[in-house]
Amino acid sequence: MEEQFGAQKLALSTSVLDIDCAEETAKIGRQMVRIVSRVLHHRGVVVALSGGVDSSVCAALAVRALGPQRVLGLVLPEKDSSSATTRLGRLVADYLGMEYRVEDIGPTLEAIGCYRWRDEAIRSIFPEYGERWLSKIVIAGGAQGRLNYFNLVVQSPDGRTREQRLPAKEYLQIVAATNFKQRIRKTLEYFHADRLNYAVVGTPNRLEYDQGFFVKNGDGSADIKPIAHLYKTQVYALARHLGLPGEVCSARPTTDTYSMPQGQDEFYFVLPYEQMDLALWALNHGVSPGELAPALGITEPQAEHVYADIRSKRRATVPLHLPPQLISAVEEIAPAYASLSSASGFDPGPLRLVSASCGRKNPRTE
Repeated sequence: MEEQFGAQKLALSTSVLDIDCAEETAKIGRQMVRIVSRVLHHRGVVVALSGGVDSSVCAALAVRALGPQRVLGLVLPEKDSSSATTRLGRLVADYLGMEYRVEDIGPTLEAIGCYRWRDEAIRSIFPEYGERWLSKIVIAGGAQGRLNYFNLVVQSPDGRTREQRLPAKEYLQIVAATNFKQRIRKTLEYFHADRLNYAVVGTPNRLEYDQGFFVKNGDGSADIKPIAHLYKTQVYALARHLGLPGEVCSARPTTDTYSMPQGQDEFYFVLPYEQMDLALWALNHGVSPGELAPALGITEPQAEHVYADIRSKRRATVPLHLPPQLISAVEEIAPAYASLSSASGFDPGPLRLVSASCGRKNPRTE
C-alpha cells in the first residue's frame, strides 16, 4: 500500500472500509441465488437468528435474494441467553416477513451435561459456585505482547465479583461444555434444512472467519457464508442500508454464551471490533505497525503486538478449518468436488492461512 500510506502521504483511517452497500447487496444476492439453486440444489435457506447484526444481515440478504417464503429463521435460546436474544430475533423475523420458529435448547443442553460439566470445572476454582451464580471467561495477555491466557470471572447472588486465572484443564472443560450450545443449535438448523430441502446459512463476518471465532461443527458449520468476506464495520453499514431495526444496527457484538454479559473483545479479540477491523485490513494490505498505531491511538509496540496476536490466532486455528484429512486421495470423488468448489468460489485446500476458524470457545494460543 505504498501508494496510500507512509510519510507525507494519506493517513490510515476507517474510510478504507467504506463500500458501496447497494452494489454489495446486489452482488451477494446474485451469488446466493446461484449457489443455493445451482451449486447446492436446494429450495431455500435456514438462518439462526441471534438478534445480532451478523445473523440479521444474513437473513435480510437471503430474503431479498430468495424471497421471504424461502427463508426460515430459527431463534434458539437457552438459560444463559440474554433476554434480548429472543426479542430481537423475533423483531428481525417479523420485520423481514419471514417464517420463524422459537425453540428452547436448554432442556437438551441439560440432558447432555452441558451445564453440569461447566459447573464442575468452575467449582474446582471457586468451590462455593452454585445456583444463581453467574460466570464468564475473559482473555488477557495478547495486547501486551504476551501469550494469551484466560481468567474465570464469577458473580455471587449478592453481586460480589471474583476473578482468577484458569488452569488449562478447567479452561478446556468449560470451553468444551459451552461448545455444546453451538453444536446443538446447528443440529436443529440442519434438521429443519433437511426436512425442507434448504441450505444452512453461516453468519461469520470476516474478522470472525479470519480469526477463528466460531466452533467447529457448531456455528462454523454451514452450506453458504454470505458475509465472510466483509469486515464487521461493513456488516453494520449493510444493516443500515437494508433498513434493519435501529436496535440491531446499534447493538454491540457479544458472545451470548456465558451467564454474565460479555463483549467479544473481553473473550477473544484484543481490541473492540472497530479497531480490530482496521488492524486486520492494515495487516492484509501491508501497512506497517508504525502507520497503524496513530490510526488506532496506540503505540507502535502495541500495534506490533496486535499484528502478532492476529498471526498467532491464524496459526492456532488453521487445523480446525481443515476438511477431514484423507490418508489417500479418492480420485473418483476429487474431480467432482474440485468442480463444485470452483463453481462456488470455495477452495478446499491447500488452506490459505488467512482462512482460520473455529476457535470461538477454544482459542488456542502459541
